[in-house]
Amino acid sequence: MLPLSDDQQLIYHLNNAIEHYYQRAELFFHRTFNRPKVKIDLRGLSAGTATPSLNLLRFNKELLINNQQHFLQQTVPHEIAHLLAYHLFGLKIRPHGKEWQHIMNAVYQVPAERCHHYEVKRKPTTYYLYGCHCPTQHTLTIRRHNAIKRGRKYLCKRCQTILYFRNTTEQKP
Repeated sequence: MLPLSDDQQLIYHLNNAIEHYYQRAELFFHRTFNRPKVKIDLRGLSAGTATPSLNLLRFNKELLINNQQHFLQQTVPHEIAHLLAYHLFGLKIRPHGKEWQHIMNAVYQVPAERCHHYEVKRKPTTYYLYGCHCPTQHTLTIRRHNAIKRGRKYLCKRCQTILYFRNTTEQKP
């Protein structure tokens, strides 16, 4: 058998953890659950998300790599508990309500923490400088800059003229 690449090892450990937590839930609830589709495509601040309507788990690869042990022991059951809670108790429950907390505490014996505390590397943010007829300088994000490129118009609140592009600047996090 060929040695596994780093990505293959990561996926292997993630899939093992998912299976482990599903088996614990099946033993606890005395029933079987359909396994979710799993994607490792999240970016940014979110460690994981659960989409009950699609039976889908999504995870942040960078945070998994940098926090592997805690991620597999906390984030994975956190997201699985969301799917299970919605499956068992319906879609009208609160995301981190008593049903989800019960699964985290009773089934997984894991603290029911709502948020992770992983260090996230932030990329430098690019800002776009816009001007108008008055001396006010306007700093816009990429979202508004792209909206302007697609034809949207923004007005200066002070002089009510359409903003025009001046320059791009980068700011460190």
